[in-house]
Amino acid sequence: MISTRGRGIALAGATALISGVAVYVNSNGVAAYGDATAYTTAKNAMAALVIAAAFVAARPAGARVSRPTRARQWWGLAFVAVFGGAVPFVLFFQGLASTASTQAAFLHKTLIVWVALLAVVALKERLSWWHLGAIGLLVLAQWGLAGDVGLVADRGTALIAAATLMWAVEVVVSKRLLGSMTPWTLSLTRMVGGSVALLAWSGATSSLGNVIPSTAGQWAWVVVTGVLLAGYVLTWHQALSRAQAVDVTAVLVLGAVVTAALAGALDGAALASQLPWLVMLAAGGLIFLLPTRRGAPT
Repeated sequence: MISTRGRGIALAGATALISGVAVYVNSNGVAAYGDATAYTTAKNAMAALVIAAAFVAARPAGARVSRPTRARQWWGLAFVAVFGGAVPFVLFFQGLASTASTQAAFLHKTLIVWVALLAVVALKERLSWWHLGAIGLLVLAQWGLAGDVGLVADRGTALIAAATLMWAVEVVVSKRLLGSMTPWTLSLTRMVGGSVALLAWSGATSSLGNVIPSTAGQWAWVVVTGVLLAGYVLTWHQALSRAQAVDVTAVLVLGAVVTAALAGALDGAALASQLPWLVMLAAGGLIFLLPTRRGAPT
C-alpha cells in the first residue's frame, strides 16, 4: 500500500515532468509573443480558466473548496494570489530581460535552499543528513549546468532573487494553509486571484491591449502553456498536501533533466558536457523519491 507521502512524492514527480516540458515550451512561446509580461498574464489567465473548468468537472468526484473561517486564512490566501501567482512573475521576467539567463536559471533553482530553511523554522519539518546531502548535490549540479556562473549584483539579479524568495515563502504559506484547506482552494486562489492581479497591473501600466493574443500563433502558445501551467499548479498543490515542502520542492528540480532531454532531442543541443551534472542532478532528486527510512522524516 502506498503511503500518503509516497502519493505526494509521485505527484511531485508528475509536477517535475510537467515543469520540464513547460520550461522548454515557454522558451519558444515567450519569443513568439514578444512581450514577456503580457505573455505571462495571458497564459496565467488561461491556466485559471482551465483550473476552474477542471474543478467544475471534478466536483461530482468530491473536489471541493474550503471557505476561510479565520483572518489568518484570508491573509494567507491573499498572499498566495498576489505574491505567488502575480508579483514574482512580473519580477522574474523583468529581471530576465536585464541579466544573463544562466544567472537567472541558477538563482531560481536555489528555491530548494530557501524552502528548506523556511520549512525547518516555520513548519518544523525535519531534515536528515541524507536530505542535506541531496540538497547539496542539487545545488552543485545546478551550478555546473549554469556553467560555473559568477553572480553579478545588478538590478536583474535582484529582481530574480526577490521573485525566488517570494515563491519560497509561498510554498511555506501554502503548506500551512493545506493543514485546514483543500488543494483545490489554493490552486484556484493562486491562478484566478493571481490572474486578476496581473490583469490589474496590465491595466495600470496601460499594457492591457498587449495581453490579448493578436494572431492564431499567439493563441496557440497561450492555450498550450496555459494547460501546462494548470497541470503544474494542480499536481503541485496535491503533492504539497501529502508530503513535506522540502521533499516536493526537491523532486521538482528533476524538471531540469526533462528540459535538457527535450533540448537535445528536438533542438540538437549538445549534452555531452552537461551529462555529469545532469546525472548528479538526477541523483539528488531521486534520493527524495526513496521511501522514508528509520530516523528520516515521514
